[in-house]
Amino acid sequence: MTPPKSHGRLSIRSTSRPRALIQDRPALQGVWQVRVITLFPEAFPGVLGASLTGKALHDGLWRLETIDLRPFGEGRHRNVDGAPAGGGPGMVLRADVLGRALDHAGEHTPTDRARWPVICLSPRGRPLTQAMARRFAATDGMTLLCGRFEGIDQRIINHYDIEEVSLGDFILTGGEIAAMALIDATVRLIPRVLGNQASLGDESFSDGLLEHPHYTRPAVWNGRAIPDILLSGHHAKVNDWRRGMAERLTKERRPDLWRAYREQHGGNPDEDTEL
Repeated sequence: MTPPKSHGRLSIRSTSRPRALIQDRPALQGVWQVRVITLFPEAFPGVLGASLTGKALHDGLWRLETIDLRPFGEGRHRNVDGAPAGGGPGMVLRADVLGRALDHAGEHTPTDRARWPVICLSPRGRPLTQAMARRFAATDGMTLLCGRFEGIDQRIINHYDIEEVSLGDFILTGGEIAAMALIDATVRLIPRVLGNQASLGDESFSDGLLEHPHYTRPAVWNGRAIPDILLSGHHAKVNDWRRGMAERLTKERRPDLWRAYREQHGGNPDEDTEL
């Protein structure tokens, strides 16, 4: 069966080489795009080339372009880093090298950061949230800068109005894994990427709560049965049970989300409720 064309694609060629998904692809009008500046372009598309995101990439619903930082380096050996000003361990990615790469990545993209954000994956950034992913999915595209070593020259962040985003309070060896997570969280919100777009409304964080537990066949496994209410056929009671479980899990596991949820819905976040 021939895959459907979209956004004016000319042809689609199947391949067993995932990186072919991001090579020699035309820039198509109206397609959400991401440009990734990295010292390891061979790491992409990685898991982004599999499952629904990979199919959407193949079908032209979004576009991925990697930009190798090394060719923008200085001197014979294309150096990209330097010792920290003021001393200290490690190395820092140079401002002049990053500037050349960012200028290249910025060609033919909007200068308005609301339409095309430039993001650095950094442990000191604001935590990635579902609301942030929705904001990114509503843009024309974005540029991601994958940090390495001790970090990047602060002047780059200031000059290019770069938004710093973190996956959480832990350290990775580089920004590539974090970039893939951010891209995945964003791309799946693009229309037609998921098979059932309506399922987005039932996910964790969609309404400020963690998601309720899920069950499927068999009805009994290792002596553990599916809760009777889910087999009752009473949709209103099922919805009430799912809401109650979502509230219980959120309160127990994420007090920060529970407080925000209660405040948003006019309740006292410090007051216990029957769950």
